[in-house]
Amino acid sequence: MVGTSCSGKTTMARRLGRLLNIPHIELDQLNWLPGWRMRDRDEFRDLLDKETDADRWIIDGNYYKHQDIFLPKATHVVWLNYSFVFIFGRGLMRTINRIWTKKELFNGCYETFGQSFLSRDSILWWIIKTFPKNRQRYPTLPNREEFSNIRLIELRSQREADLLLESIQK
Repeated sequence: MVGTSCSGKTTMARRLGRLLNIPHIELDQLNWLPGWRMRDRDEFRDLLDKETDADRWIIDGNYYKHQDIFLPKATHVVWLNYSFVFIFGRGLMRTINRIWTKKELFNGCYETFGQSFLSRDSILWWIIKTFPKNRQRYPTLPNREEFSNIRLIELRSQREADLLLESIQK
């Protein structure tokens, strides 16, 4: 499951994993340690390799520099390719909600006002920065020789995502 931050990758991957009874791997969960410290690169890659050694799994996250580990093992990639306005609006509302409720994202990591609105590490800034790159990168994924095993499923709206999940439930 790939897509710009705040597109709903984790929620969709969890739902799909439950429906298909397949383990869900959240790349952010593997990468981030308490206090927004990144796991050591080699340790992260080893963990990712072990997690994706299973026969079946659903992974969510872009982590482009590490796709060489999991994409050759993948059969399908679901790309949540929603509009910028939708993703940014969702990201803004989620960020405000998480700051207000002090909701833990994973491993002792919390969003703060300063980090979210006054920093280059802002998730909102990350959306602005990565949205155009993702739009260029993902359509060509199956054309790359090393990933020719992949069937790309592009979902362009939340409605399309909901319909995919409904079709699996039947």
